[in-house]
Amino acid sequence: MKKIVIFLVIVVIIVAMVGYMYLNYKATYHEAQIKNAQYESYKGKEIFGTDLATLINKAVDDNVKNDIEKETSGLYKNNGTDSIRIEILFTDDNKVHTMEEIYNSGTDTFMQYYNQIRFICTNMEYHTKTGRVSYMYFEQVAS
Repeated sequence: MKKIVIFLVIVVIIVAMVGYMYLNYKATYHEAQIKNAQYESYKGKEIFGTDLATLINKAVDDNVKNDIEKETSGLYKNNGTDSIRIEILFTDDNKVHTMEEIYNSGTDTFMQYYNQIRFICTNMEYHTKTGRVSYMYFEQVAS
């Protein structure tokens, strides 16, 4: 009788642990889907510079909230789980600029010069560990 009770207690503990792990996975997956939807809405769509500035501010804010470290160059490190990086190809100078460059020089200045210029997201990458958006690449649309 004692062995049956111990066996049942062990089974209940194992089922509870598996249930907890499953619910935790589902919550993490759902959170990643919500975050991804905010970024994925830009993929393949033409947006104005004002929208791109808003997206840059959001990405920097998310990196700060997630305590993403910076490299010595000032760029956010890829932590493999929830960091995000944005690069923009400007056809004016045919050079790729990072979100950190634009953010540090002021998104207000960026909006002043590029508010009516269109950009398109041509590439998006995801963290393999969490499935969250890790990288976005925008190109300036030629007028």
